Order: sequence, then structure tokens, then C-alpha cells
Amino acid sequence: YGDLSCTDIICCVLFMLVITGYMVVGILAWLYGDPRHVLYPRNSTGMYCGIAPNHDKPNVFYFNILQCATATNIMAAALQGLQCPTTQPCSSSHRPAALSSLTVYRRLVAQESVLLFSGVSLVLMTVTLITLTLQPPPTSLSLSDMMNSFNARDVGVRIFADFASTWQWIVLGLVIAMLASLLFLLLLRFLAAILVWVLIIGVLAVGAFGIWYCYNEYTLLANSPVTYNNVGFTTNVNVYLQIRDTWLAFLIILCVVEGLLLLILIFLRTRILIAIALIKESSKAVGYMMSTLCYPIVTFVLLLVCVSYWGITALYLATSGAPVYNVVALNASQGDCRSITGNQTCDPLAFNSTLYPTCPSARCVFIKYNTEGLFQRNIFNLQIYNVIAFLWCVNFVIALGHCTLAGAFASYYWAFHKPADIPACPLVSSFMRALRYHVGSLAFGALILTIIQVVRIILEYIDHKCRAAQNPCGRFLMCCLKCCFWCLEKFIKFLNRNAYIMIAIYGKNFCVSAKNAFLLLMRNILRVVVLDKVTDLLLFFGKLLVVGGIGVLAFFFFSGKIQVPGSLFRASELNYYWMPIITVVVGAYLITHGFFSVYNMCVDTLFLCFLEDLERNDGSAEKPYYMSKNLMKILNKKNKQPKK
Repeated sequence: YGDLSCTDIICCVLFMLVITGYMVVGILAWLYGDPRHVLYPRNSTGMYCGIAPNHDKPNVFYFNILQCATATNIMAAALQGLQCPTTQPCSSSHRPAALSSLTVYRRLVAQESVLLFSGVSLVLMTVTLITLTLQPPPTSLSLSDMMNSFNARDVGVRIFADFASTWQWIVLGLVIAMLASLLFLLLLRFLAAILVWVLIIGVLAVGAFGIWYCYNEYTLLANSPVTYNNVGFTTNVNVYLQIRDTWLAFLIILCVVEGLLLLILIFLRTRILIAIALIKESSKAVGYMMSTLCYPIVTFVLLLVCVSYWGITALYLATSGAPVYNVVALNASQGDCRSITGNQTCDPLAFNSTLYPTCPSARCVFIKYNTEGLFQRNIFNLQIYNVIAFLWCVNFVIALGHCTLAGAFASYYWAFHKPADIPACPLVSSFMRALRYHVGSLAFGALILTIIQVVRIILEYIDHKCRAAQNPCGRFLMCCLKCCFWCLEKFIKFLNRNAYIMIAIYGKNFCVSAKNAFLLLMRNILRVVVLDKVTDLLLFFGKLLVVGGIGVLAFFFFSGKIQVPGSLFRASELNYYWMPIITVVVGAYLITHGFFSVYNMCVDTLFLCFLEDLERNDGSAEKPYYMSKNLMKILNKKNKQPKK
């Protein structure tokens, strides 16, 4: 690594400028935004309900909700539905003390079941809701019963109580999942060959059983008079299973597939042995560098920072703008309120109703948030910038993880005497190398992927907007575009992953590394396919084994089928025993996926190093092979001893 230099400097500078702009956007959003707009409702004067000085009054009570109808209220129509011209005080409960009036009751049915339950103040009342308020009240179902049936808060409290009483056991289950994943990866050094051949023989055995079953059904229906001409077309699949020719077709298909699998196994047996040897070598590499299994935590933390920053910035941008207050006549029928049009701004702290002596119901009411400023007019553009910068950062974090792990595992492969020649702290060294020299290259690959993802988002948006058009040609074209860009994204991810490996090995720029990796893989396409499928098969089996085992164990434990001695845990005390089970299963999957992703990166890195080793070295004293002795034995290669 002595000849390394910074790569893709232009893209590095561009990425730094985008990150700086992203920070500026976040600062501006923090200065102008106020997330209380979406967290707390406002009363008529614009004061928040649920925080000081109304901390004990979290709800808004619409005194006369019928005033919100723009079709019947002139002032509501003048406000264009932005605000309801009725008194809106903060309330400490969903239902005031006195509810003897039937009209008030009808208003509260709509208000409590639709508005106050969500905790967000109403700004627009639809005709449907007005119709609901005119229906007679129920006679057998009380309002409290209706609210209790939809009380999600109680469900949340019960779930929280279940987590509070089982969190120690949930953590224990996740620790068991971590240890089981680690044990499986380490045992692959000894069991990889056995597992691979057992799985291959198992697939062949399943095919053989299918052939026997189809032949058996075919012979049982030897005297059946039913044919396709008698049946015709029907949606009942069982009818076709009574036809002898159906089982003959199944038998032929399975025989062809079984024969192809046997031929593939015979002609690709050497490549399967190479894949098994690389899997064993990967298990050794992970065993020598156990710190690599902790790197997914770093990636997770960085991704969490990116997601949190994006979410907070989006929230503050969406709530940017100072509140706007207008003079509104709450009851236009009292006095002469023709001079009040609802367009005159006011200050709620300095407002004096005596300035409108002919309209005693004149009040300074909160209407909306200001959208006229330069910053507010560009909120949509800033939100787009927020999304693009977020995607670029996320893809860069993933690229940094790939390059870091690839550099660590490459240092293992290119150590001639293992483990003596493995450098100290290979993971930290690789991480610092990636940050010092290859930020531009990683940002370049992340930018290409980001552009494709933005195009896919635009296509999804257009498809969502045009879905009601029901144009067959347009929908077919849109479906083709979405499919093409989905495939393109998968290909770019594959190309980027191998390009990052080549960057970690040779320190070249992104384009050169991507070209070299692609050409190297194309020259060894059969080995690539075999290794990929064998690795996928093993890792799928490992995930199924670990996650499935932990899930079954969690089910028997939290459902009470496994009793814990003493009074440490009682399953009967849980409200929803499936919640901790789901938590353990999801957590076990995430842990297993994190561990196996490191292992998969190790296999890919060692495979590219192995291909480079084959092409660049010949086993001579000047160019010795760096592969393991097992791989050299499979390939009938060996290193020549230097002449004394």
C-alpha cells in the first residue's frame, strides 16, 4: 500500500460540497422550523395545547363544529377551509363536564371519534363528517364504550408492559442468536464440505422422490378414461390431477431437471470443490479477524445517523414558517360584521376587540403558517435536496463498509505465511485507508446508484399519479421502465460491490476498478455462478437454521410451553405473548444477516483475490501462489521451491 494516492478527487470535492450544503439546509430548517406544529394542536389564539401554559390541556374542543362547513358559513368560505371560525379552547379531556345538549353530543361523536383521538387540530371538515353529526345518537352504546373500543393507547401500554417484563429474556434470545450465528460461521471451516454435499444430495433426493411419485400416480391412472378433450378448460386444478397425461408431463419435466442437475454436478464438480475450499478459507479469515464481525454495528450506527438526520430535517422543513393570524368574526350574525373579510392580519398579543365595535365576535385567530418567504417558497426544492443527499449518504456508508471489509480480508489472502504475515489491526487500517484515499471513488459509485434510485422514485411517483388513467399502453410502458431500472439497480449494486473490492486491493479509481472487476468475473463466469449459488445455499440454510431455531425456542418459552423454575418469568402474565416472539425473531434475523453479510463479503473478496492470484502468478519463486494448499491441490498447482 505504499504507492496509494487519492482517487476520484473531483467526486470527493463534489461529495464534500453536497455534505456541506446538507448541513446548511439542516441548520436553516432548525432555525425556521418548529416540529410542535405537527406534535401539538393549537387553540383559537394560536397557543399550543399540551405544553405550557396548557400542559394539562392536550386536546382542542371545537365549540360549534357546524361553523366549519364552508357551504353554509360565509366566514368559513372566506377562510378557504384553512381555519374553522368557532371558539377552539384547549381542553383537559375529550369530553367537557356538561353534555346535556343533544346537538353538542352529536358534534362530539364526530369530534372525538375522528379528530381528538388523533391529537391533531382540525382545519378542514368534510361534508361526510357534517352528515355524521346529524345522525341520532346511539341508545345502547355509550360514548365511553365507543372510545374504549378504539383505545390504541391502552394497547400500547399493555405492549410496553410486556416489553418491560420480558426485556431480559428478549436480550438473552438475541445473545443466543449472536452466539449461534458466530458458531455456525466458525464451524463452516470443518463442516462446509459436509453441509454442501448434504444439501446437494438432498435436492437430488427430492427430485428422485418427485419422479417416483409422478410415476406411481401415472401407473394408478392407467385405466382412467379421463382426457383433456373430456375436461376442457376449468379453474379446478384437481380435475387435471385425475388425468394420466398430467402426471406424465410432470414425470418428463422432473426427469429432465434431474438429469440436468446430475450433468451439472459431474462437469462442475471441480468448481464446487473450489467453492467449498474458498468457503473454508473464509471461515478461517473470519476466525483470525473476529473484529470484522463487529463492523456491521458501525454501519448500522452510521445509517441510523443518516436516517435520523434526514427525518429530523424533513420534519423541520415541513414545519417552517411563522404562524399567520387574521381577524375573524366567530359569529357573523351578531352585529354588523361585513367589514371583516377574514383577510386582515393581526397580532394576538396586541389585538383589541374594541377596534371593531359593530362586531362583538371579532377575534384574532390563528389561520396558517407563512409560505411567502424565500425560504418557505423553496421548501419543496429543499425536500428534494434532502432526499437526494440522504440517498447519497446511505449509499456511501454502505460502500465504505464494503471497502473496509474487503481491505481487511484482502490483507489476509495476500499474507504469504498465514497468520504470521497478517498485519496488525487489519480492520482499522483498512477503514483509515478507505477514508484517506478512496472517499472520492466510494462517493462516485454511490452517486451512480443514487441517480438510478432517484429515477426509480420518479417512476413510482408518475405511476402512482397516472394509475387512475387506466391506459393499457401507458401502464405496460411504465411497467417495462420500472422493471428495467430495477434490473439496472441490481446490476450496479453487483458491479459496485466488486469494484470496491478491487479498490481495496489495488487502490485504483472507481472506473478502472469496476472495469477490471467486471472483466475478471466474465473470464471466470462459471466459477462465479457456482460459488455464488453454493454460498447462497449455505447462508440461506444457516439463516433458516439460526432464525428458525431461535423463533421456535422463543415461541415455546413465551407461550408458556417451557416453564422457568421459580417465579422469574410467568407467560400467563403477558398480555400479548406474540410481541416478544416477533421482537426476538426480527432481532435474530438482523443479527444473523449482519454476521452473514460480513462472511459473504469475505467470500467475495477471497474469490476475487484467488482469480487475481491465478492470472498474475505462476508458482515460481518470483511469482508464488498465495492461495491455500487445499486450493492448490484441487487445481493441481504448487509453488516451486527457490534454488539454493
